[in-house]
Amino acid sequence: MADPIRVSGPISGTDKTLTFETGKFAPQSQGAVVASIGGTKVLTTANAAKDVRPGMDFFPLTVDVEERAYAAGKIPGSFFRREGRPTEEAILTCRLTDRPLRPSFPEGFRNETQIVTTVLGADQENQHDVLSINAASAALSISGIPFDGPLGSVRMAYTTEGTWIPHPTYQEVEDGTFEIVVAGRELDNGDVAVMMVEAGGTEKSFYYYEDGAPKVDEAVLADALEACKVWIKESIALQRQLVASVIATHGPIEPMSFNAAVDYTPEVFAAVEGLVTDEVAEAVKIAGKHERNAATDAASAKALEALCAEGAEFEGQEKAVKEAVRSLTKKLVRKRIIDEGLRIDGRGTADLRPVSAEVGVLPTAHGSGLFQRGETQVMNILTMAMPRMNQMIDSLSPYDEKRYLHHYNMPPWANGETGRVGSPKRREIGHGALAARAVLPVVPTQEDFAYTLRLVSEVMSSNGSTSMASVCSSSLSLMDAGVPTRGAVAGIAMGLIKEGDQYVTLTDILGAEDAFGDMDFKVAGTSDAITALQLDTKIDGIPADVLKAALEQAKVARTEILEVMNAAIAAPRDEVADTAPKIKTITIPMDKIGEVIGPKGKVINTIQQETGADISVDDDGAQGFVTIGAVEAWRMEEAMTQIMNIVDPPKAEIGKTYMGRVVNITKFGAFVNILPGRDGLVHISKLGGGKRIKSVEDVLELGQEIEVVVEEIDDRGKVSLTPAGAIVAPSGNGDGGSDDDSNDNGSSDDVETVSFEESFDAELADELGDLGPAGEKPRSDRGDRGGRGRRRHR
Repeated sequence: MADPIRVSGPISGTDKTLTFETGKFAPQSQGAVVASIGGTKVLTTANAAKDVRPGMDFFPLTVDVEERAYAAGKIPGSFFRREGRPTEEAILTCRLTDRPLRPSFPEGFRNETQIVTTVLGADQENQHDVLSINAASAALSISGIPFDGPLGSVRMAYTTEGTWIPHPTYQEVEDGTFEIVVAGRELDNGDVAVMMVEAGGTEKSFYYYEDGAPKVDEAVLADALEACKVWIKESIALQRQLVASVIATHGPIEPMSFNAAVDYTPEVFAAVEGLVTDEVAEAVKIAGKHERNAATDAASAKALEALCAEGAEFEGQEKAVKEAVRSLTKKLVRKRIIDEGLRIDGRGTADLRPVSAEVGVLPTAHGSGLFQRGETQVMNILTMAMPRMNQMIDSLSPYDEKRYLHHYNMPPWANGETGRVGSPKRREIGHGALAARAVLPVVPTQEDFAYTLRLVSEVMSSNGSTSMASVCSSSLSLMDAGVPTRGAVAGIAMGLIKEGDQYVTLTDILGAEDAFGDMDFKVAGTSDAITALQLDTKIDGIPADVLKAALEQAKVARTEILEVMNAAIAAPRDEVADTAPKIKTITIPMDKIGEVIGPKGKVINTIQQETGADISVDDDGAQGFVTIGAVEAWRMEEAMTQIMNIVDPPKAEIGKTYMGRVVNITKFGAFVNILPGRDGLVHISKLGGGKRIKSVEDVLELGQEIEVVVEEIDDRGKVSLTPAGAIVAPSGNGDGGSDDDSNDNGSSDDVETVSFEESFDAELADELGDLGPAGEKPRSDRGDRGGRGRRRHR
């Protein structure tokens, strides 16, 4: 085995070390690097095909992240006990790694390229996603694959004191108000070009703001994008050191040779430009998406007919002519924006399309909101449920469940097209995660608002940033449902056109402007704080003053959108919807949890059957939590009353008469339930009315009602009872106190009744003690579904 090449460097401002290693693992891979911080370690490989697949008209880059459960000392929780489809966390790491890498390959490179990150170690403190970006860059740098790198990446957390921490632990992120991941490359002048940003507020950020922590606004974000350059440079310097060590050990890295693909020749473009410039110039002025596309298609058809017909100059080059028409369209769109300040639909650079907002769209939903901006329309539906519906997470992170779920669906008909429908694609998962990150900071924690929340964004129409429309519709549906959010959240997508030294920022970009532009960044937040940011660029970075101005321009648009949303619903509703469950959580002592649940769940199941409420029990090691939910509030209140009677039962009074029920019979007497959770003993000597009886069953049976008087309560709380009057003997037991044995001859009148349920309860009582009130046969208002046991969970 060859000796590995290893380089390490300290991470400024921390006691951590970043390490890159190559030469030990994956010796046949074109590039393979192990990167580590602390106990978190990833192996990233980079490989590319030697030739271009025939007919390939795009760059086929694939990034995969393989999470291995052994990295965290776990066995997968699936039925097969092995890793299956990628987790949401793995898919988001794939996207995070892909975004800065994709624009870093040379134009015309179309060899199939695959980046695979395998997580080898997860120390439950340091996250592996930033390591994946850095390791992918390092692996490409030593592979010989054409790559404009290296790139560096860092995660930073914003503390409640207002400082940025590099490469924070999971706990440091939780204790802060904001986290941001930035990737970039170092320019010749020593500056860092920011290529990708992913940022969002933490779950408790607005709680910290209320306690006085500084809010994250546009100025704070601009400072973060400047501060991150220190650690990005450190990663790039370490990668260059790795490359130098590889060259010193093995000789020069042989670059991969490739033939740059071209979609069309300059001659084809010149012919197209001379033929259909006027038609395309008019087409790009049409505001409607479908009408504009139809006009562009007509121009393309004209070019094809003139240039590709039999005997024409470019016969057989239909594909090249179509690509030339697209490039001409892009050129004219950008020229109009730069020269005239006018966009495809005639808006100015900072103009917002018409915006509308509506709530209560679906009357049966717990909450619903409809948001429309131009031709982009998204409906969001909120469903609330008991905490037991929290999503269980089987990943490498220290988190094992999630209570706020956001799912995003975009069917092909949202674009007026046909296509595959079914399981979500990576894009849909990414858009749902971005919307969740934007809205979660204003949502109360589960301790303050017990519900599990599932939001579903249904894209009804798409032409520019459905993810930001999802943010707006999500905020509307939460407020419509009565979730006490800390304010409305709106999002807006911004674009950028750069020609020479001139930068033009675009508000509320269309889909075509996204494709033809140089940057796409999305900003979401409340009126005074940013909750999420996502940025991708296709150019060598953005000057700080340009980015700061773009953020301020986005804030103006966000404020306009918030005004429309506030007109639809200004504050969360006072009560949750009639169709939603009503939930309350109470705390109980740890020693009362067993009493509430009962042997084999008998007590809690009985309460659920009698009240129709849904009950779950949990604990944190110090105290218990009982969560009660029901659509009808009275069911929840009744269940809570019964539970509180168990936790803190009412006290009996000496000398007071109670109507009770026999709940247990022993050889020495009968236990009678006189109050919720409070039983007393009637000794056998007091049951015969002054006469001796052979057994308690001669005068009493389980479930029989009897009036009793509290005779004594000892210092341990045990209650002694005495009958308040004559006892009516149960049928079949003679006169209840007579010594007449005339029926003991085995005649047909002497029938012994056997109850298996009572026998079973008696056996349990001998083993476990008093079982509590048996009650009548449980009743359910929700059909014959029987009792449902509950796991103790949160």
